Amino acid sequence: MNKTTISPQSFSCPLPILDYDTIQLAHGSGGKLSEEFIHKVFLPCFGNPELNKMEDQAILPQIDGRLAYSTDTFVVQPVFFPGGNIGELAVNGTVNDLAVGGAKPLYLSTGFILEEGLPIKELHDILVAMKQAADKAGVTIVTGDTKVVPKGACDKIFINTSGIGVVPEGTELGVPKLRAGMKLILSGSIADHGMAVMTKREGLSFRSEILSDTAALNGLIKVMMNSSTGIAAMRDPTRGGLATTLNEWVNNSALGIHIFEKEIVIHDAVRGACEILGIDPLYVANEGKLVAAVEEEDAQKVLAAMQRHDLGKEARIIGEIVGEHAGTVALENMYGVSRIVSMPIGEQLPRIC
Repeated sequence: MNKTTISPQSFSCPLPILDYDTIQLAHGSGGKLSEEFIHKVFLPCFGNPELNKMEDQAILPQIDGRLAYSTDTFVVQPVFFPGGNIGELAVNGTVNDLAVGGAKPLYLSTGFILEEGLPIKELHDILVAMKQAADKAGVTIVTGDTKVVPKGACDKIFINTSGIGVVPEGTELGVPKLRAGMKLILSGSIADHGMAVMTKREGLSFRSEILSDTAALNGLIKVMMNSSTGIAAMRDPTRGGLATTLNEWVNNSALGIHIFEKEIVIHDAVRGACEILGIDPLYVANEGKLVAAVEEEDAQKVLAAMQRHDLGKEARIIGEIVGEHAGTVALENMYGVSRIVSMPIGEQLPRIC
């Protein structure tokens, strides 16, 4: 007898049977249709003891330690792109903003702005992706809100996620900890997310498909923190890319940064897409990468720990913090010639996240 294997996820949140196939303005009215919408669409995907109470707030257990809080809004277009969609992006983005500060992410809130006419099937796929991303990151969605706006007032769906985490005792990360001599470690290739979105948007195709790198980094960060106490700061280089993050670190400071082009991993298809579009990959958004400043004596130890993790296999030491050219990021190319990598003026890639 033939056996059919079905993913467990196919049973966890089936597409609901509703009177409408698309979002109606009445779904956001607070009335009967709105209540049915919440109970049939959102709760089957996100349901948990806190959320199921359906109160105006989530009352959370007491947390020992300093709280970390972050919020972000996601307006990426298109909402489905190679390697992911706006839902998992929203979860991973907020998880990462907490984790790079040394926090253990715990709870998320979600706010949805839905455009009238959005197919409920598309919304369902986004919610399933959010739930799977939250489970993978070990966080719980405990409260949320939904609004519906007339057709044309937004582009399908916008999502806000806010997150709460706890910072362990003794953990202090941030720009004030940076000093000359620290090594910079990048967790992997750059520009994958931005180019995945842009190639989908522009209808470009390549021999190798470009996939978004969207991922929650808290597992990788835990491995890094367990390997060393010499990590001074971490950031996930999202909008504005690696160049912007590094400039933010040394802007208006007595420190500079020197990085090496040969150590920065850029996949061939991504490099080709950047060349076609006339975009420097250093300025392209990433959604599953981090850069860390680490004490020189601990750099190799942290690098080895990262490379043993699935999300850090392509990690490299890409440069260092220096006491020269204060407030400036310098890139040394393959021929040993250096150029200044400045902050971008305006936004090269709108609607990337």
